[in-house]
Amino acid sequence: MRQIPPDHAFSPPERQAVYRAIHERRDMRHFSGGTVADDLLQRLLSAAHHAPSVGFMQPWRFIRIRSRPLREGVHALVEQERVLTAQALGEREDEFMKLKVQGVLDAAELLVVALPPGREAHVFGRRTLPEMDLASAACAIQNLWLAARAEGLGMGWVSIFCPVKLGALLNLPEGSKPIAILCLGPVHAFYDQPMLQAENWARRAALADMVFEDGWGQPAAAPGPASDF
Repeated sequence: MRQIPPDHAFSPPERQAVYRAIHERRDMRHFSGGTVADDLLQRLLSAAHHAPSVGFMQPWRFIRIRSRPLREGVHALVEQERVLTAQALGEREDEFMKLKVQGVLDAAELLVVALPPGREAHVFGRRTLPEMDLASAACAIQNLWLAARAEGLGMGWVSIFCPVKLGALLNLPEGSKPIAILCLGPVHAFYDQPMLQAENWARRAALADMVFEDGWGQPAAAPGPASDF
């Protein structure tokens, strides 16, 4: 007698909640101050810590910035790199300088994510792709992002900084590397679309342009219509 495989899917409302968090997550730059309760922050960090990682290396370290002078130092590093980034953009320099690219001074919480020293000891899954430590840490950040959205909090990933200068500011050990400044906290409203799309900086590409079949550039067979969630 043929056995029916078990249905491991979540219930329809649970599935909708997962897809809603994915589709409504935004890279937030505008924050409304306030606070994040300690138990809520712990839940978010636990969600991040349950991310997958290559070879189970768990290459994420979170530094909570509570000192106001230290936060201002982080902000100064971001502003320094913002100017240099604008200059590197050439003809889009003025356009870039009009964008709000961070909420370091405004967000309720500021976290820095760093890769720890000693990562070269982890060979499993990294012998030919050593950058999988960064990919694994990015999974933890995405977990935190989605959990924050589900909890009604905004989060923004700031990558405009010099890793060497930020590492020195935070006294990171040799061999470690900061990869993200995370602004986290209450917001007045979530953007109805990605902010850079709303500001006409870029547009979301069509999914069909990103999916190939059996080789690069080979169009994939068109799937059926997708539901909203």
